[in-house]
Parts: sequence; structure tokens; C-alpha cells
Amino acid sequence: MNRYITTSLLILVLAILPTITEADGYKAARANMIKDIEQDVRETSLYINKEELDARVMKAMATVPRHEFVPDSQLASAYENRPLPIGHGQTISQPYIVALMTDLIDLKSGDKVLEIGTGSGYQAAILAEIAGSVYTIEIIEPLGEAVKERFERLGYKNINTRIGDGYYGWEEESPFDAIVVTATASHIPPPLIQQLKPGGHMVIPVGSRFLTQQLVLASKSKSGRMTTKQILPVRFVPLTGEH
Repeated sequence: MNRYITTSLLILVLAILPTITEADGYKAARANMIKDIEQDVRETSLYINKEELDARVMKAMATVPRHEFVPDSQLASAYENRPLPIGHGQTISQPYIVALMTDLIDLKSGDKVLEIGTGSGYQAAILAEIAGSVYTIEIIEPLGEAVKERFERLGYKNINTRIGDGYYGWEEESPFDAIVVTATASHIPPPLIQQLKPGGHMVIPVGSRFLTQQLVLASKSKSGRMTTKQILPVRFVPLTGEH
């Protein structure tokens, strides 16, 4: 009987060992990713005018499991500080850029956020760790369907998804305290300006696929006046749609 129990325990330990090792490996990799983000912040401090990002943003980056948002073929690179392909010609953004864009919109805990370009859902998950609710739009149907299931599996109750053309925003749910656009556009879409709440912020890459793109912070004053500020050069996939 004792030999049977010992053998059974050994089998159980061997069964769960890969899971334990995997979890520990991701924990270490995530910690290294955070260090890389902090280093990038220091190196770009003259552009972004700060030496460190909001502690809530960094906590979200350290919490969300990026490996859940990349294809199986990219798992080994999940926590590298660079964009990765997710299929359909799209990418999951570099962690530093995800953190920076989240920091720039200055989220409050009850804020309502619109994201244009869900992709695999990583940016939306980071936003959901801080904001009250996130509304995210993806134009590529297979990505939009997959990410809805992913959010449900991971337990994100405050993320709302839609498949559609993000250029026109989500009018019936507006206004939004903040808007994040994760694809480059030649200009800031007027519908998004209209759907941004006075006092809110929008971050969007502006430019073209083959020319310099600039990450732009657009802010709307309490009176409704828009101002823009170029933050730093970036490279994103283009915003697509009927426009």
C-alpha cells in the first residue's frame, strides 16, 4: 500500500512539474520584460518628458500574461520587448509602446476607454486592468472572433468587443474618457474626435506605412478645443477600412 501511494505521488509530481516550470519561466520572463520597458523609458525620456511610467501602468504590464495573447509559434518570444506577428498581417505591439500609450492617456479607475484595433487583445487587457470599462473594435473578423473567446476564457468582464471599422468609433457608447488607436492613420479620424469626452486624451500613430510615423497625443480641453503633441517616432500597421 505504501509503495502504491509513493508511486502515485511521484506520478502526480511529474505531471504537474512542467506546469510549475512553465509558470516560473513566464514569471522570470515577465520580470525581464519590465526591466526592458524601464530601460526604454530612460532612453526615450527626452521624447516622453519623464523618467518612469505610472506605477499603475507598470503593475498592469507585470500582471497581464502576454503569452496568452500570442500564437503558439511565438510563445518562446512572448515576453521579448518587440512586436510579434499574430496572423492576418497584424502584430501585437512592443510592450514598451503598449505601456507608453497607456501612460499617455492618464487613465482613472472608472474611465471608459475606446480602443481601435483589438488585434490579439493585449492592449485592451492592459487598459482593462486600470479603466472601468474598455470598448474595443477589430475590423478583421477572425481576430475579432478569437479575441472575444480569449477575453471570456481569461475572465475579463469589463471588455466589450465589436467587429467593424474603427475609423467611425463606437458612437452609441460615446463619449469616452480616452481613446487608443493601435494602427497608423494619415490623420486623426473626425468621428473619434467627436466621441472623445472634453478633458479626455487620445493616443494615435499618425503617418503612413512607408514614411515616418509619429505617436501623437491629442487632448480635448473642457471647452472642446483639440490640441496635439508629437511624442516619438513609431511604426504601426495601417488602419484599414472603407475610409
